[in-house]
Amino acid sequence: MAVDHQVLAVNGINLSIYSAGPADGRPLWLLHGFPECWYSWRHQIEPLARHGYRVLVPEMRGYGQSSAPSEPEAYDLITLCGDIQAAMDALGHTEAGVISHDWGAGLAWYLTLLEPQRVKALVTMSVPFGGRPKRPAIDIMREANADRFNYIVYFQDVGVAEAELDADITRSLQLLLGGTGEMFLQDKPADARLFDGMPEPQGLPSWCTEKEFSVYRRTLSRGFRGPLNWYRNFGRTWQRTEALAGQSIVPPTLFLLGDNDLVGKLESHTIKRMNQVVPRLEHHVLENCGHWIQNERPNEVNALLDDFLGRHYKA
Repeated sequence: MAVDHQVLAVNGINLSIYSAGPADGRPLWLLHGFPECWYSWRHQIEPLARHGYRVLVPEMRGYGQSSAPSEPEAYDLITLCGDIQAAMDALGHTEAGVISHDWGAGLAWYLTLLEPQRVKALVTMSVPFGGRPKRPAIDIMREANADRFNYIVYFQDVGVAEAELDADITRSLQLLLGGTGEMFLQDKPADARLFDGMPEPQGLPSWCTEKEFSVYRRTLSRGFRGPLNWYRNFGRTWQRTEALAGQSIVPPTLFLLGDNDLVGKLESHTIKRMNQVVPRLEHHVLENCGHWIQNERPNEVNALLDDFLGRHYKA
């Protein structure tokens, strides 16, 4: 199937978008996470397009051929939502379905709060939502990890994580994509680095071929500065979302999680109370599955998408 590519000038940046499916099909936006790329949806694009959807897969701000501003304040979630909102406007999408993973899911939750009439169906993977927190999450993380390493706290200082991750982009991606996530829970000093104590990578994960990995590597070839900036805006996002406090997610929502996903373990308290702010929630846990859910279990994910979209956002 042919995949089209275009670059839109929106929200002060250039946004690279891949698309497939009939031009008049119902829009379906697929939003990737960290440290991924549009190609992380490779198992979903063609099946969804063949069902009649117009599938749109942006390279998110900071990735690939999209603009990557160097200043961290250019990556708060309201600004990032603005990229997708402006692209939808430019393409004439008055309604849309959204499928998302990882940081893409973090964006999708707030996009849906901002656009309750436009987003008709929402799918999020791996990252749950419990509403706007009472204070910035980074403040809580700093307090809880004052004497031990925490990867999100480590990502906060501009230039520090970049120096480690950019030193060998291939190795960094192999460790990030190929691990079980246990590197993020290692008990080590607060001044440690992300990969300290980690064994050398043993090839690629089973779900990723060398050809596929080359797309990830090319996407991150400029370095990790832009993607890491997504982590540096907990405070700014919290300030800019005050008007959204207490609001619920309106459209029908499907949340998918791998049973071995570290995020699920860290955010179990959020998952338990999700239905309080996501009243039309459907929740599925995939067995023997880690964080990279749409790649590790593509057939199961696609079947769940077909069922959910068929009921709530038919092409």
